[in-house]
Formats: sequence, structure tokens, C-alpha cells
Amino acid sequence: MKHLLNTLYILSEDIYLSLDGENVVANRDKQIAARYPLHTLQNIISFSYAGASPALMGACAKRQIGLAFCTPKGKFLARVCGESRGNVLLRRTQYRVADDPVPCCRISRTMIFGKLFNSRWSIERTRRDHGLRVDSEKLAAVSRQIYELLSQVENVTVPEELRGLEGVGASAYFSVFNEMILGDKETFSFCGRSRRPPLDAVNAMLSFAYSLLAHDCASALESVGLDAYVGFLHRDRPGRTSLALDLMEELRPCMADRFVLTLINTRQMKASDFLNMESGAVLLTDDGRRSFLKCWQEKKKENLTHPYLGEKLPWGMIPYIQALLLARYLRGDIDAYPPFLWK
Repeated sequence: MKHLLNTLYILSEDIYLSLDGENVVANRDKQIAARYPLHTLQNIISFSYAGASPALMGACAKRQIGLAFCTPKGKFLARVCGESRGNVLLRRTQYRVADDPVPCCRISRTMIFGKLFNSRWSIERTRRDHGLRVDSEKLAAVSRQIYELLSQVENVTVPEELRGLEGVGASAYFSVFNEMILGDKETFSFCGRSRRPPLDAVNAMLSFAYSLLAHDCASALESVGLDAYVGFLHRDRPGRTSLALDLMEELRPCMADRFVLTLINTRQMKASDFLNMESGAVLLTDDGRRSFLKCWQEKKKENLTHPYLGEKLPWGMIPYIQALLLARYLRGDIDAYPPFLWK
């Protein structure tokens, strides 16, 4: 079984990464600032334009350590990929399925079923835990609406219809997202999803969490031999890890959205962690990103029981387990892809 290792986040914009034996070396002004053993790392995400040495890139690719580069503000730039280690027969099956609307829709609808199920359960958890502090009737109405969509999703055979139902569910879910925010509504008020750029502190955190989750899903898919760029729900687009976006759909409500809500409701993030730009965009400050990433790493180490396997696993292993189950389904080892249904 694969073990959950650490993710190294490089937040300082002047850090250049290099390789020294079996260590990642963080250099500032040609001086060593820190070093980290490679064998303890699962991913490296750099928010620095300074970059990394070809030797380190090669070492990460050889050891299947994910290495991604983002702008200092968190926008994804690139991932380092070495020689493909994927099973060619598995990938050929993946490509055939992606080109056939029937099996493609079969996989996509299980993922969307998982997304809607987890969205509804997130709402129900808020009703259960904070029923006296929220508009329970409003939340219940949206929960019922999403519940009714589940049966419709199970019977969909056309991808376009599935995307329509997913859109209806997402719109309903985000219409009550602000109701699930319990603290400091002045700073953390949510009026709707805004992406490029995020227009409030909540959207800034959601976008950052989605970027981190997408990277984890892409690395997980590549590690089990699948092509992260060829998806079933998200169609092919140059430079887009479409299958990673597919996989993360069912994980968004429980791994990203719920995490952001927890940070807000437990007052682990504050107004000073955000920067308001003249353009209207709201971005995380350097200190805000550090606080966010520290909590993200701690969350990934928490254990839960996987609903399909029945085994206790760290949260951070869930993308890998779902990628592994998807690969097993494509190989014909299991009859259907089991989505991650969180409770």
C-alpha cells in the first residue's frame, strides 16, 4: 500500500531548488537556506518564479515525486513529467472509453453522483451540528432538491444532460453556501462563485484549495498509470488535466469546500490574511497561504474510514485510492467505478 508522505511548499519567491545527493536544497542568493530528504516527499509545489534545476526535475520524475510550479499568487503554471510509466494497455483502454459516449457517460455519472451526494451531506452536516444557528428550512429545501437530482443522474445516458444536472446541483449548493458560514460574515461573506479572479475571501480560499486538490488528483492518476490529461466528463483541452478535474469533482465538497468552511468557522483565517486589489480581486497574502497550507497538510493526515474499502486511511490518500479504483474498473477488475461517498 502506498504511504502518505509530505508535500513541500515553496512560498518565498526568491527560492531556487536544486539537488544535492538525495536532498532537495532550497537556495537563496546562492546560499543554502534549507534542505529536505527526497525519500520523505510525495510532492513539491513551488510558488516561486526562480524555478528548479534540471537535475532535481529528473530526480523527482524518476522517483515519481510530483513537482509543480505556480505563480506567487497561486495560479498553476506547469507540472514536471518524466518518462511515462503507465501501462500502455490501461491507457489505450482509457482512450477508447473517452471516445465512446456510453461508457464515458457511465463513469462520469458516478463521479457526478458522488459530487451531489457529498454536497448534500455537507449541507446535512451543517443542519445537524448547527441547526439553531442556521436557516435550517432553507438548507433542508436545497438538500431535498439535490437528493431528487441523484436519481436523475443515475439514469442519464447523454453527457450533455449530465453536465446540465451537475450545473443545477452546483447552483443549488452554492446558493446556500453562505448559510454554512458561521463566523465573521463581514470578512467571509459568500455571494456566489467567482473564479478568475476571485472577488472575495471565500472564493480566494476555494480557488486555492481546488488548485491543490487538482494537483493531488493529477499526481495520483499518473502514479497508477492513467493519463491525467484525457478525461470523461471534462473534454480534452491542451494543457488541461481533464481526468484530474473529473476525479476531483466528487472530492470538492468534502475535501475542499468543507475544509474552507472549517477554517472560517474555527477562526483559523482572518481578514489580514487577504489582499484586496484595485481590480476587485481578493488574494491570499504570503502569511495567509502559509496558514492555509499548514492546515491543509494537517487535514491530509487525519484518518477516516473509506466507504468502499472499509479501511482506515489518511484523508490525503483518498485521491490515490480513487485513482486506483478507477484504474481497476478500466482493467475490468471491478464491475463499476465506486465514487467516494462521504459521511
